[in-house]
Amino acid sequence: MPVTNQPLSDSFKLPEKLPTQRWQIASAQTQKASQLAQATGISQLLAQVLINRGIETPAQAKVYLNPLSQKMPSPRDEFPDLEISLEMLTEAIANQEKIAICGDYDADGMTSTALLLRALRWLGADVDYAIPSRMKDGYGINKRIVKEFANENVGLILTVDNGISAHEAIALAAELGITVIITDHHDLPPKLPNADAVLNPKQLPKSSPYRSLAGVGVAYILAVSLAQKLDKIQGLTKPLLELFTLGTIADLASLTGVNRRWLKRGLGLLPHSQLLGIQALIQITGVRDEQASLKPEDIGFKLGPRINAIGRIGDPQTVIELLTTTEQGIAVERAMQCEQINQKRQQLCEQIEQEAIALIEKGRTASPELPYWQQERVLVIVQHNWHHGVIGIVASRLVERYGVPVFIGTYEGEEQKHIRGSARGIPEFHVFDALQFCQDLLGKFGGHQAAGGFSLPAENLELFRESLSQFAHQCLQPEHLKPLVVIDASLDLSQITYQVYQELDSLHPCGIGNRDPIFWTPNVRVVEQRIVGKRHIKLTLAQDNQSVKTKAIAWRWGEYFPLPRRLDIAYKLRENTWNGNTTVELELVGIRLPASVEYPPQEVEFYYNQRRYICSLSASANKLTIINPEEKVLTIEKGKRTGILTVKPKTLKEINVTQSPYYQLIKTATRALGLN
Repeated sequence: MPVTNQPLSDSFKLPEKLPTQRWQIASAQTQKASQLAQATGISQLLAQVLINRGIETPAQAKVYLNPLSQKMPSPRDEFPDLEISLEMLTEAIANQEKIAICGDYDADGMTSTALLLRALRWLGADVDYAIPSRMKDGYGINKRIVKEFANENVGLILTVDNGISAHEAIALAAELGITVIITDHHDLPPKLPNADAVLNPKQLPKSSPYRSLAGVGVAYILAVSLAQKLDKIQGLTKPLLELFTLGTIADLASLTGVNRRWLKRGLGLLPHSQLLGIQALIQITGVRDEQASLKPEDIGFKLGPRINAIGRIGDPQTVIELLTTTEQGIAVERAMQCEQINQKRQQLCEQIEQEAIALIEKGRTASPELPYWQQERVLVIVQHNWHHGVIGIVASRLVERYGVPVFIGTYEGEEQKHIRGSARGIPEFHVFDALQFCQDLLGKFGGHQAAGGFSLPAENLELFRESLSQFAHQCLQPEHLKPLVVIDASLDLSQITYQVYQELDSLHPCGIGNRDPIFWTPNVRVVEQRIVGKRHIKLTLAQDNQSVKTKAIAWRWGEYFPLPRRLDIAYKLRENTWNGNTTVELELVGIRLPASVEYPPQEVEFYYNQRRYICSLSASANKLTIINPEEKVLTIEKGKRTGILTVKPKTLKEINVTQSPYYQLIKTATRALGLN
């Protein structure tokens, strides 16, 4: 949507809609923040951010800002079945008994599989792997895979990132005399499968630093513990830690406890990775490999999606080879395949998202004040011919847009009698609990608080919708049905310096469970705005009585373009390096109209020769004022052939407004004001 295509009739009006949000602004803890700042030597701003996260003492602040200083209990003391798992694996390796890994097709499952393959091969095991097909098998180990393992004389099965609910498959393995070790991190079912050992952090107390591990974290503990037991850890830890880092962030695991401690190290290793596949992926995605440390967003938005895309619409073997190969040519080839598949994934997501939005908006009630998804407190949308592999991503985008839990599905099979779907929630809504509430209507289902997957007979769709709405009404109030923006403190734009950014950077790694600090600034002027890429808005912002101009980006907000001239903004700070120059920019996460600013009908925005201008008419209609993007001001009094151009304060220039380009500019401004 380039500005040249923005019709004048739309350019000067307030937009029909802005992001619908609820802002939660933390109260200033001035005295506490001052005391913590003095005791630790940090700024009062950083102290306020820490207090907002429940960190109020110098000792807590020290551990939080330097997670490597925290003492961790031994995993062997935390996981009840870890010791027996090590014994079974040690015996299998010594006897050259065949070991088979059953992974999963998402980034967590594939990095877990690659991690254990690398470790077990390093330790001399006879090991192979299998990953179920997303389209044919669905999630987790199944009877078909167990039978194939049995036919290949497998003596020990290791599940990674799955298995905790696979009762039938595990029972079959037991019947066939195969030892099974389950490593998983998903929520526990009422009864565990009859495996020989189960390693799952959900078995641990909520206070355990290992509680937040993803599947790749459990695999990492098992691999490192086994290498230590066999005294072959030298040279193995760093590549495994890189895979742990990649999988943990890509899986959106909570960045708390031991995750935060290990990620702090792992993010520092990735720019100079020992793994050829990660080197190739960094190069192809444009992540700056000269950085001292990657940021979680480098993985979350660049590396992770290319791995996840394979599991969604490609062959997981591509990623396993990428992450385990020792040949440069194979690494580059597999990285290229990841890039190509990700481009296809992006196209599918865009298409399905637009189709879903059209269906949702078509179903609006006659009362726009309360659309049907807010009445139901949940959004259930099912359509033919959507690719199951990407609908989970679309669900996340719909949650961001509509602010309610989203359950999205597509029909399967030639007769279209079966539905398979994905779900994404909001903070006050537990997806897995919701699916359990509807379990009588479902086939297979699983997940955790924020996300899940499910299947059901098509004939149960309406009952499923009603049941989900019933559950949603039990836990959601109307005020919950807007996306939540949690804000730490207010800042003037003049306070945002690179030094401030660097100090706040000590909070990283940030992500799920350890959110980025978010700040807000009221009554900001939008000096300039334009569409970049497909759907992003690039802005220049300023505050009254300040000369500072600040750059900002609003990802995927193209539908709100152009934004009003004045806004309250909520944002993250982000580092931007271009042509060797590093600056701090804002990443907008929230906007709202300032409470104290009125928008008189005589002040409007318009575009002339692809540039944005502001024009206004005095109350007496005797004086027209036009402001350009550089904030030069042209003032013309009614009936006069000359006007005053203010270039800088106290620098005035008289110009002939009947000459080019002023004449056409003024005609465009008066047309925007509706005067001709």
